[in-house]
Amino acid sequence: MAVSTRMIIAGCYILLAPIIIGLLDGFDRKISARMQGRKGPSVLQPFYDLKKLFEKEFLTANKTQLFMIRSYLALMILSGIIFFAGFDILLVVFAISTAAMFLILASTATHSPFSSQGTHRELVQMMSCEPMELLVAVGFYLAAGTFNVSDIIAKSSVANIIYLPGFFVGFVFILTIKFRKSPFDISTSHHAHQEVVKGVTAEMVGKEYAMVTLAEWYESAILYGIIGLFFLNNNPLSLIGAIVAALVVWFLEIVIDNTSARVKWQLMLKLAWGVTIIAAGMNLFLLEIIRANS
Repeated sequence: MAVSTRMIIAGCYILLAPIIIGLLDGFDRKISARMQGRKGPSVLQPFYDLKKLFEKEFLTANKTQLFMIRSYLALMILSGIIFFAGFDILLVVFAISTAAMFLILASTATHSPFSSQGTHRELVQMMSCEPMELLVAVGFYLAAGTFNVSDIIAKSSVANIIYLPGFFVGFVFILTIKFRKSPFDISTSHHAHQEVVKGVTAEMVGKEYAMVTLAEWYESAILYGIIGLFFLNNNPLSLIGAIVAALVVWFLEIVIDNTSARVKWQLMLKLAWGVTIIAAGMNLFLLEIIRANS
């Protein structure tokens, strides 16, 4: 992929990702409201909320927290640039994890009991998700022989999900944890119905919370992009299938969020690791057999 093409794609990600994910968030709220027998807000409400937050003055607890939140946003944007510009998917996984650590550090900087409780739960969620995220990167390497996103697409004549169905199932499962939706809204919630007062983001207000929200939108774009990567190949028409798959997963997450109650962190950890070991582990074993016989 040419450097100019990578730069254009990276620029489109920076500009369009918040718009697309913000709209999806708006439709999420509208569909969730309909499922609960309510009319719901406008689909543009997430943008109104973000605008209102950015218009507020900085009320940071201390300078350390502000630095950590800005680093969280910057690293999440960098992670998306690396992914959508076609670079190393393994580096993307590490960059997202590093960004998450800055969010945790920002939460602990306030010494609030609510944010402290959310921080502990956020760490458990990271422990639940990261094994699957790493295995997905390894799965793409075994299927395409490379970690580079652009090469994974260029070298595939068929959708990678044919070789990676277990990895796909496991990744979709942990997305509920990554999106902080029921039944895994442990550290903080996608919707405002938590008893820990928004948990890890409890002490973040105004522009700070706006930056956190923006970073979450950028992260969501990366996660949906990885969903699409399971379906992309060197046929340009595969892009349609990738978009449809991402939208199906998006709707599935809304259904799960509105039809399940929160579980305890112990069960979340067991379920996440169980799915990782069974789905991804068996798929990894089969890939090794295919590679050995080819």
